[in-house]
This record gives sequence, C-alpha cells and structure tokens, in this order.
Amino acid sequence: MARKPQITQDALISLGAAKLAQLVSDESEHNAGFRRQVSAALAGQNGPQAIAKVVDRRLSALEKARGYIDWNKARAFCNDLASTVATITRQLGDAAPALAIDRLLRFIATHEAVFQRVDDSSGYVQDVYYGAIEDLGGLTPRLSPDELALLPDRIAAALGQSDHGYFVDAARAVVELLPPPVLRRWDSDLAKRHAELEVQDTDTTNRFTYSNASQYLLVRQMIADALGDLDGFIRLESQKHPNVQDTLGIARRLLQADRAREALDWVRRERAVKFVFMSRTDLADRQVARDALAPQRAGLEAAILDKLGETEAAQALRWSVFEDSLNIAMLRDYVARLPDFEDFNVLDRAFDYVLAFKHIYAALEFLLAWPRIDLAARLVVKNFGLWDGRHYDLLPEAAEALDSCGLDTGAVAAAILYRALIEDILSRGNSKAYPHAARYLKSLDALALRSDAEAAQVRNMDLHVTYRAQLEKNHSRKYGFWGLLPKT
Repeated sequence: MARKPQITQDALISLGAAKLAQLVSDESEHNAGFRRQVSAALAGQNGPQAIAKVVDRRLSALEKARGYIDWNKARAFCNDLASTVATITRQLGDAAPALAIDRLLRFIATHEAVFQRVDDSSGYVQDVYYGAIEDLGGLTPRLSPDELALLPDRIAAALGQSDHGYFVDAARAVVELLPPPVLRRWDSDLAKRHAELEVQDTDTTNRFTYSNASQYLLVRQMIADALGDLDGFIRLESQKHPNVQDTLGIARRLLQADRAREALDWVRRERAVKFVFMSRTDLADRQVARDALAPQRAGLEAAILDKLGETEAAQALRWSVFEDSLNIAMLRDYVARLPDFEDFNVLDRAFDYVLAFKHIYAALEFLLAWPRIDLAARLVVKNFGLWDGRHYDLLPEAAEALDSCGLDTGAVAAAILYRALIEDILSRGNSKAYPHAARYLKSLDALALRSDAEAAQVRNMDLHVTYRAQLEKNHSRKYGFWGLLPKT
C-alpha cells in the first residue's frame, strides 16, 4: 500500500505557486477563518498597518456582536476565534510585535462578551483565550526596551477589570520577561490601584460588588517573585485574609531560603480547612472527612524540624501521623531516618499496630500498598465475617492480590473476600453485577483446594463445597446469575 505523502513546507513549495494558489482559493470559499488569514496575508504586502486594519475590523465585529451562538455553530465560531489569534500572532506578530500585542490584548478583553454568547461547557473557547495569553508571552521578548516599559500599562488598560482572572494570567505570561526597573514601576502602580480598590470595597454597601483587589495582590506577588524579593512576597501574603493565606507555600519558600525558624512559624499557623476529602477506605470505615492538606503540612513541619536539628520532635510527629492515619509516606520517612538495623524492630512494631488498627479497610489498603501480602491475608482472616461486599472498589483488587500471592493463607483470605462480594450482589439482587459475581465464583472454584487447606483454621468458615451448596440453596431463583456459570 502506498504511503501517504507528508505535508511539509518543502513538499508544499514543490507544488508550485499556481497549484498552491488554487488550493488556497478553494479552501477560502468555505472556510471563513482561513479566508480572513489569507486576506491578512495579502494585506501584509502593504505593511503591518494593513494587516492591523484587517484584524481591527474582525475585533470590532467581535466586540459589538451580541447574538447567541447556537450549539451547532459553536465549533465553527471557536475555529474562527482561533483563526483570528493565529493571524495576530503569526502574520502581524512577525511584522510588528508591538502592534500584535495590542491586538492580542484587545482580543483577550472580548472574553466576557464572548462567554455570554456561547455555551463553552467543553472548554474549547476558553482554550483559545488561554492560547492567546500564551502567545502574548511568546511575543514579549521581541519588544524593544521602550515597548517593554509600556507593556504593564497596556495589560492593565485591557484586562484590569477581567472577571475571569485573565489579568493575572496575562501578567504571569510576561512578568519573568520584564526588566527589574519596569517591574518595580508596575508594582508601584499596582500598589496604588490596590489601595484605591480597598477603600472602595470598604465604603461600598453592595455586598455583590466584584473587586479586582485580590488580583492586583497576586500580580504584585509575581513581581516580587521575579525580583527575588522573598520578604516582599511574604508581606503581600500577610495582607490576605487568613482563610486564603498559603501558609504551606510560604513555609516551603522560607525553608528553601534556609530560614527554617520562620518556616516553622508559618507551617504551624492556625488556618481554616479549605479542602477536605474522604478516601475509599474512609467511606468503608465510616470516617469523617479529613483535611486534604494535613499530610503535606505534617511532612513539611517534620522536614523543618529536621533542618533545625530537632530530630526527635520530627520523628515523633511522623510516627504520630502514621498512627493516626496509616500514612505510608510518613512511615517510610520515619524508617529512612533511623540508625542502621533499627528499622527491622520498628517495622515489626508498625505492622503489629496496623494489624490491630480499628479501621480494617484502611489497614488492608496499607498492607497491600506496602506491600505485605502475608500480613494482609492475616488481617482478612482475623476479621472474618466483618468484610462488606458493598466496597467493590477495594475488595476485588485485594482478593486478586491475595489469590495470586501463592500462599495458602492468601488463598483462604481471597476466598473470604470473594464470598463477601458474591453475597452482597446476590442478596441485593443486583442483576447488573451478576457477571462480576459469576467471575468471583469461578475464582472461588479455582482456588478451592488451596483455600480449603486453611479454611478449617478459620472459625465458622465452611469448606468450598458446603459454601457453594448453601449458595445454590439460598439463591436458587437467581436464574440470571446461574445462567452465567457452566452447568455442573
């Protein structure tokens, strides 16, 4: 079969001007975005100002338009926006970067009106705007020193009241590319704007008024970062409400700067819990939601204590977190810092603690992840009768690991979990899960000889043949299930 020819620039040149012109003309007939790019390219023969006029006409139409874009036209509209950005960046940007940046900022500023006209639940239109912001950063190094000095004012004029945070995104794209004097002037201007907005916010009686004060603060922190001004960065962080302060981030920065004592103060600051989560084992063990950042905070605090030479306190913290949540990373860090040959006794103590842990699903996940499959098998057998087959996001995975470990204790533990899963599905008559139950029963049949060898050691556990007979008796009318199994 002949290979498809690759479309490269050299291959296209080889076609000749006439052939290419015909292809371009044909595509322009039914592709509005492409047609605009061609028009801009043709206008470019008269200089960058001619390209700018073509772009300006499109931007003016975009700014004035208010009609809603139907769902079946949304993709074409998105492609048209992308084509406009491509024209600005590639054609005008090559000829006159400063003019291109002005048009990019003007394009980005249309986002609020555009988002009101189109359903962008897919995120395609938003991606076009993010692409334009990325192009803004790509063009910035090509500006002259005088043009660089004017860039912050241009960004503020176009995006200073962006509700979607594009002012911050645009600043992030260029801040590392600006010289220190320009950054300092920008910071001074933002400080003034920030102060004025804070006064307005304090005086307003409308609680729904939107303010860009927080965005100005974020950009000022970017500037401090670019200038290497850690103290300035921290001062700005301190101006934020305590509920939104990034205490962990500041602590990390201070630790990297060898300012561990200050880092310890930040990591221990009282803070509101912003993100909570429940793992699958938390749900199974009926635990309450936990602070999602607690493990990171504890790990960082322990690292800071190590830096300060407070090794015992650091190790005590790691062990405490492990005991509270069976955090594997914390135990590994604890063991890694022990003197030679002490780790064996400590691990034995840790595993004994896990086996006696009151939350059996968390303990099972820990032992599978370490991994200590032999101990996971012991845990399952020890808690025979307590495993709930509803937790199908954990138990099948555990049963398969135990089944394949090659240990007889692993086989009987796998059988316990498979039986729990089967009983749950059949007792609830969950017909959609019958294929899974049938697969679990087939696995039970396959490991029967190995599991029966240990089943006698488990109180109240029937041998496989007895269990299967009882299953057929209790669920004989579940024809949809039995029909999935080979007839015996």
